Amino acid sequence: MPHKEGRAGWLLDLGIVDYDEALELQLRCERARKQGLIADTLILLEHEPVYTMGRGTDPKNLLLDSAELDKRGIKLREIRRGGDITFHGPGQLIGYPIIDLQRHGKDVHLYLRKLETAIKAMLKAYHIEGYTVEGMTGVWCGGGKVAAIGVGVSRWVTTHGFALNVNTELDYFGGIIACGLNGKQATSMQAQLQREVDMDEVRAKLASEFASEFDLEMKNIDLSALESMLPASDRDD
Repeated sequence: MPHKEGRAGWLLDLGIVDYDEALELQLRCERARKQGLIADTLILLEHEPVYTMGRGTDPKNLLLDSAELDKRGIKLREIRRGGDITFHGPGQLIGYPIIDLQRHGKDVHLYLRKLETAIKAMLKAYHIEGYTVEGMTGVWCGGGKVAAIGVGVSRWVTTHGFALNVNTELDYFGGIIACGLNGKQATSMQAQLQREVDMDEVRAKLASEFASEFDLEMKNIDLSALESMLPASDRDD
């Protein structure tokens, strides 16, 4: 049965999820959103260490060979989002919005700016001044990049999203030229505040800012309830 449209949005808040499992979940949600089976949904989670290479990745931006990746326990995945190579790992809050941009302006650039605005508003609650850089996507603070954004859009439905460094181990970024930005450093909320940050609090604040930016009334949904509404296969519809 198609989902009744309105301002309703769903928040699926998970823990650490394997990247491949999360990607499969995204694709199933994408198909369900295209079919009107689910509401606009924000998936929040963390990953085990993985480098993801978007469509615009220059292979030279990966600085480690396969043996070193195996030694460090880092996966490598090529994916269909835009952008260059980036890192995902524990202590980093990942957000995968599965939303229909036909309800939000049908403008991918506007969508990216809204994601940046939500992240900057959340950072402001911690007295961190986030800012954007002209011609680039993502959010910076204190001279370093704190949030990377890389999205996929198919028939106006979004996948992939943002990666916010909260308590992230920044040494992982030494293995890549993150987002192709040679000489640019990554930072984290922890590095800026000089203390560990409560991840659950960040999740709640960011979900609230996301809901405000996209004019959604967010409702928590659990994984089993969501999966009961999703197509079983990963084929494009």
